[in-house]
Order: sequence, then C-alpha cells, then structure tokens
Amino acid sequence: MTKAHTGHRITVEQGSVHVIARHGGVLLAESRRPLILRETGCPDRYYLPPGDVRSGLLTPSGTHSHCPFKGDADYWSLPDAPDLVWSYPEPKTQVAEIKGHFCFYDTEVVED
Repeated sequence: MTKAHTGHRITVEQGSVHVIARHGGVLLAESRRPLILRETGCPDRYYLPPGDVRSGLLTPSGTHSHCPFKGDADYWSLPDAPDLVWSYPEPKTQVAEIKGHFCFYDTEVVED
C-alpha cells in the first residue's frame, strides 16, 4: 500500500528476509516474514508479526506517540531499555497491514 501526501510517501511490503532483534544478548524476536515499511525521511523499518516476538519479555511502558501518517503507537520496554519496541494497535487505513506488528529500534538482517 502506498500513501503520498505533499511529498511524503509510505509503502508497506511483505518481506521474506530473516530479521532478528536482540538486546543484551537476549533474543527478543526472529522472523522470516516481516513487513517492510519505507517512509520518506526515515530508515526502513521491519514490523514483525506478534507470533515472532517474545512479547512475554516486554512490559507495556505507558508511552504513546502520534504519527499523522500511521496513527497512534504504543511502546514496550525491558527493565534496562525503555520504549525499545512499538506497535500500532489501530493504524491509519493507508498502513493497515502493520496493525499489531512489533517494530524494534535495532534489528539485524541475517544472511541465511
């Protein structure tokens, strides 16, 4: 899906790369089916399906943010890493595919 607005563009594509997220040596997520979100002026982001995330290790932080293009995000933390992960529980229609998927600040693409 693509959204263009005064030069701003967002695309969401189904990916097949192997993506992992770790913190302090602990594996937090691993997926071979990430959604890749590309947004004008931002780095590519991998949105991982909930089943590929060890969400039991994460605690809701109470932090929320608003993006005029994606909607309202909720954040999760680890004891030593506040707001490490975010998700859009009700994203805007233009990026509906990312609903409930988790995005980490730091991910690694693994060459299989």
